[in-house]
Amino acid sequence: MGTITIGISGWRYEPWRGAFYPPGLVQARELDYASRFLPTIEINGSFYSLQRPGSYAAWYAATPPGFVFAVKGNRFLTHMLKLRGIETPLANVLASGVFALREKLGPFLWQFPPQLRFDPDKVERFLSLLPRDTGQALAIARGHDDKMIGRSLLEIDAVRPLRHAIEIRHASFLDDAFIALLRKYNVALVVADTAGKFPDVEDVTADFVYVRLHGEHELYASGYEDESLERWARRIRAWSAGSQPEDARLVSPHAPAPARAGGRDVYCYFDNDIKVRAPFDAKRLMELLDLAWKPEA
Repeated sequence: MGTITIGISGWRYEPWRGAFYPPGLVQARELDYASRFLPTIEINGSFYSLQRPGSYAAWYAATPPGFVFAVKGNRFLTHMLKLRGIETPLANVLASGVFALREKLGPFLWQFPPQLRFDPDKVERFLSLLPRDTGQALAIARGHDDKMIGRSLLEIDAVRPLRHAIEIRHASFLDDAFIALLRKYNVALVVADTAGKFPDVEDVTADFVYVRLHGEHELYASGYEDESLERWARRIRAWSAGSQPEDARLVSPHAPAPARAGGRDVYCYFDNDIKVRAPFDAKRLMELLDLAWKPEA
């Protein structure tokens, strides 16, 4: 079996205060609290703007050993530039401080906008630019532009593998050619439950699986009852064991490459934050999978 890591998308939400976070907990301690409740969190702020090295260093310091961050790629590349001319913006993202997460740096999530259609050449160019380890990422980061001067981090503590996942939101990506490109570059297709609003497919395209649960009936709002969570637990067990669910919703007729002997790692993030369901749904799914998170500090 691969490693299964369950968590939430973001942690700074006003409705969570007094509901998930204890009354009176200061905002500066919210990440500390959330990271001891669950073992992984997606950083959402990096999607909206470039963060600073000091922020990443503070997030590293606030979380216990063994914790993992997923980093959401900046929307300037995906939503504004729509994958055109992204070499320097990608360097800026990598120079912005992500290396301060050190061993807690998990997968990068790249969310495509609903208006972005599948263009094989453009998509392959993007996939070919994504760094496969922190050494490659550092080399790319050194190509940042002048606006990063004085606010970049250009050193790594070790060369570690990097993983990337792509979340699609346009039906034109339901194409075997897209699945083949993801497999060529070992990039995961995000399994996204979006209450039927966006494509919902489960092709395994990498040596890991990335799941985002945005709400079963209402996007970003509705929770998951035990029956649904048990269904997701069965699917996660299958992916972790290196196989796939028998009723998997697939685009490609071609089977993925066999998993390595240890199975496939699975990352799963709940993004149904509006009604304060995400952290509790994540914890319940961990219970159904017999997972425990007991950080040392």
